[in-house]
Amino acid sequence: MSKKGSSSASVLAGLLAGAAAGVVLGMLYAPEEGAETRKKIKSKANDLKDQAVDQYGKVSEKAMEQYDEVSGKVKDQYSNISSQVKETADKVISSVKDGYDKYKDQAVNTTKEVVGDVENELGGMRS
Repeated sequence: MSKKGSSSASVLAGLLAGAAAGVVLGMLYAPEEGAETRKKIKSKANDLKDQAVDQYGKVSEKAMEQYDEVSGKVKDQYSNISSQVKETADKVISSVKDGYDKYKDQAVNTTKEVVGDVENELGGMRS
């Protein structure tokens, strides 16, 4: 998770903890019976737990959406780069083949000329 996401989670946890502590302290100092106060504390604790679960769900959902978005972009970029590399490799291979064919023909022609010259020289020496 990014620093921003981690920071948001820490702030959220701090706010929930502070709210819980405030509720508990407020109830403890309220002029009611102990059983009633404990019942209210339990109810508020359950409310805070539900809120925390809700917030966790929202944060998790947002994180999954961002993951899916980034994952899709990375896959698209990989596909584009892969296609570009393949195209470049194909061009290089084609260029090498063309160069080979060009110089092969020149080498064959030059070799034929040399062989012809040598045969002429040998023929001239026989006579």
